[in-house]
Amino acid sequence: MKLAQALRQGLEREGYEVTVAATGEEGYFLATTARYELIVLDLMLPGRDGLEVLAALRERGQHLPVLILTARDTVEDRVRGLDGGADDYLVKPFAFAELLARIRALTRRGPATDTQHLQIADLVLDRVKRQVMRDGTPVALTAKEFQLLEYLLLNRGQVVTREMLAHDVWDGVACSGPLDNVIDVHLARLRQKIDIADEPSLIRTIRGVGFMIAEDTP
Repeated sequence: MKLAQALRQGLEREGYEVTVAATGEEGYFLATTARYELIVLDLMLPGRDGLEVLAALRERGQHLPVLILTARDTVEDRVRGLDGGADDYLVKPFAFAELLARIRALTRRGPATDTQHLQIADLVLDRVKRQVMRDGTPVALTAKEFQLLEYLLLNRGQVVTREMLAHDVWDGVACSGPLDNVIDVHLARLRQKIDIADEPSLIRTIRGVGFMIAEDTP
């Protein structure tokens, strides 16, 4: 963590906004639930290592630029990282100026694929225009409903708990009975707006756990 904190301080002095994750699981969670321009990923992480995190992100269709940091400098290790979906590779120890140069190059390049649109089945959410379409028809959502749908789509195929929604959609409000009811009401309204008659709902309730947006049959 000493290296992570030192890099954070240096990058913040350069004007970057930085979030540090202490474990692979935390990094994966942050990368799939918040918006970032670039991921600097250390391969030697507690729990899920960097390559596992990278593979999981790419499998979910996450195409943010990823710069790998590692102490391993064999050709085999570099090939594994790049074949695993990394955009660049920096071996420790390295000069901070070189890290900055690599970050500038990757952020100029931008993501390899479209991250403006989130889609499942014929439901499309445009994150820039703040619009939602279902089967080619516009769907009018409130700001909170849009944020809730966006969050579910960013976690498509994964269970989202009420605690996650309370923290990330309702801005850190503690999950309690009244908030549970608010979440349920918003989800019910969202279902009514995006569902199509005689077709299964895209949003499922996982009893005792939370919610999931998915296309396949339960």
